[in-house]
Formats: sequence, C-alpha cells, structure tokens
Amino acid sequence: MGVGSRGMIQFGFSPSPACQPLPTFEELALPLLDSAYNFAYWLVQNGDNAEDLVQETYLRALRGFASFQPATNFRAWMFKILKNTFLNSCSHAKHARTTPIDAEEALPLLTVSSDNAEPMLLERAGSDRIRRAIEELPISFREVILLRDVEHASYPEISQILSVPIGTVMSRLARARKALRESLSICPCEGTQDDVPASALYSNG
Repeated sequence: MGVGSRGMIQFGFSPSPACQPLPTFEELALPLLDSAYNFAYWLVQNGDNAEDLVQETYLRALRGFASFQPATNFRAWMFKILKNTFLNSCSHAKHARTTPIDAEEALPLLTVSSDNAEPMLLERAGSDRIRRAIEELPISFREVILLRDVEHASYPEISQILSVPIGTVMSRLARARKALRESLSICPCEGTQDDVPASALYSNG
C-alpha cells in the first residue's frame, strides 16, 4: 500500500500462496537425480542398470506427474516410483534376496539404536569395506539402511517409499544395522585406510 502522486491511497497486489505458480516437474525432479541414481545403484548393483532404472523412473514420474499432490513429499513419491519400477523390471528370484514377509512379521519388534551410531560407523569404516558389506545384505536390509543412513529419509518417508508400516521399517533397520556391524566386525582389514565420510557410499558409476 502506498500514496500516489495525487495523494490517493494505492493498494499493491501481493499474490496469495495459492496463486503462486506450482513448481514444474524439472524443478522438483532434477535436484533428486544423484540421490535417485545412488538408490538405484544399490538396488541393482550395476552402473548401467542403475542409469536405465533411473531413466525409466523419471519417464514414469513425468507421465504421472499430474497425479502428484502439491505440498506433499515429492522425494518419497519419486523413490516409491523407483522402487516399484525396480520390482516390475526384475524377477524376485534373481534380484531380491529378501527375508520372507511371514518370517519377518513373526519376529519381535527390535529397538532401533541411536540414529547417530550408524552414520558414525559409516564414517569410521573404509568405503570399500562398507560397499562390500552392504552388497552382501538382503535387499530388504540394503534399501532401508541406504534410505535412512545415507539419504537421511524419515521413517514416514521410508514407510511410504517401501509401502510397509513404520514399525516394520524400524524393525528392519535395526536388523540391517546389526547385520552390517557384524559383517564389518568380521571383515579383515586390508591395509590402512583413511576414514571417509558417509558420502563415500555414493557411487560414482
């Protein structure tokens, strides 16, 4: 609001949030490209296949972008498409060394240790050892530990991405962390390795 040259009060127009233009698909999706590739790589464990998976994910997401609800979690929406694309593109027998659902649900809920513990573990271990240890995990463990400890996704995000209850996420994460710690504890050290940050888990291809 201001005063015009003739002393008349002028009202400036300030658009409401509802009038603001919505972000485009490119504006939302491109910043996630590296994270999407990283998640895809640890699912398929192959650089070329990871690129194909990400490309197919982005094509599907673009086609279905009209169904995305603004102001909701776009990253969770994208990663869920990526996970579903992965499941649709490969056979469970070949790629998914998962724990049977019935067996998993029969286990008691495990308490998740401090969220600071695993990032510290990742920082203190050599990246090659970490990669080998993660590659040996069943995919149901591998995906949850990557989402939580590398991508820093929240429990509700992971629940949405994996289409499982939050309690299952927490139980699976606790078991994945335990399996990773045990694998690292029995893995012989191969020479002296400098400490690396958790970001070293990101594949460069």
